[in-house]
Amino acid sequence: MANPFIEVLEQAAAWRDAGKGVAIATVVSTWGTSPSPVGSTMAVNEDSAFAGSVSGGCVEGAVIHEALEVIGGAGPRVMKYSVTNDEAWEVGLTCGGTVEVLVAATLGKDIVDTLIDNVTQRRPVAAATEIKTGNQTLIFGDRIEGSLSLEGEALAQARATLDTGTSSIIPHGDGGIFVHAFLPSPRLVIIGAVHVSQALAAMAELTGFDVIIIDPRQAFATDERFPNTRLIHQWPSDAFADSPPDAATAVVALVHDPKIDDPALMAALASNAFYVGALGSVRTHAKRLDRLKDLGVSQDDLDRIHAPVGLDLGGRKPAEIAVSILAEVVQAVNNRTPV
Repeated sequence: MANPFIEVLEQAAAWRDAGKGVAIATVVSTWGTSPSPVGSTMAVNEDSAFAGSVSGGCVEGAVIHEALEVIGGAGPRVMKYSVTNDEAWEVGLTCGGTVEVLVAATLGKDIVDTLIDNVTQRRPVAAATEIKTGNQTLIFGDRIEGSLSLEGEALAQARATLDTGTSSIIPHGDGGIFVHAFLPSPRLVIIGAVHVSQALAAMAELTGFDVIIIDPRQAFATDERFPNTRLIHQWPSDAFADSPPDAATAVVALVHDPKIDDPALMAALASNAFYVGALGSVRTHAKRLDRLKDLGVSQDDLDRIHAPVGLDLGGRKPAEIAVSILAEVVQAVNNRTPV
């Protein structure tokens, strides 16, 4: 699934490369039931063309006006807008709220290229913009890159966003710094292009997961059965050797064949995957645990496996099983415990 912010940045870069003036507007804070969350972004060029959104259509016209001022040479500014429920309703939203929007010159080419590369490669990164001057820098776990100098408490707070993924304004100088954090989007790796996988892949993509299906059986993993889903026709152990699951990845083994599932589970348990699940009854899973233990998997790792996979919703149809699996994965993403 494409990152909306990166799509906006890429459009801004294309306009800039075509010789057009560009400004970037970003939601930096919200109150009430704001129509757009912090981090929502919109790019505007000198012809008033725009990409992205900061309010779902409620205040875009006013933001374009401010962006044209910035493109014309005015300094960055933070604008506060209140959206009534009636105004929100007119553009198809259910409720209004209040947003603060930072309007500044577009990020520099080097920063844009580095930011896009890191987000694409699923490496945590944050973009910091000084509200008063528009100076910018990128923040990594071990370094910063850009024209904005950060140190001490400000740097510590900026880096803390890489742990939480929460974008916010932090105190610095006269106007503060807006830190826009990017953590890898949640990814669901499904082992096996089975019937349950068809429903699970579609649901997970709608929920915001990047979905990958790994199955060496090309007759099962076809574009016809899984349109718009990335398919990898490799044995899971080989696929994971090339690209190990990271801390934002959930792995679900659904083949019900030890030749495929067991190596996949071993590779997943050896990674930083935040969730590992496997299809099968209690009896089937007990046999699986015995096999994995004989293969040297530790008890701590065996205890990480969610099996039978999914929350117990009582469903038996493939789509119902998919719902239960996705529910448990979402629960794990949000670090919630069962009630």
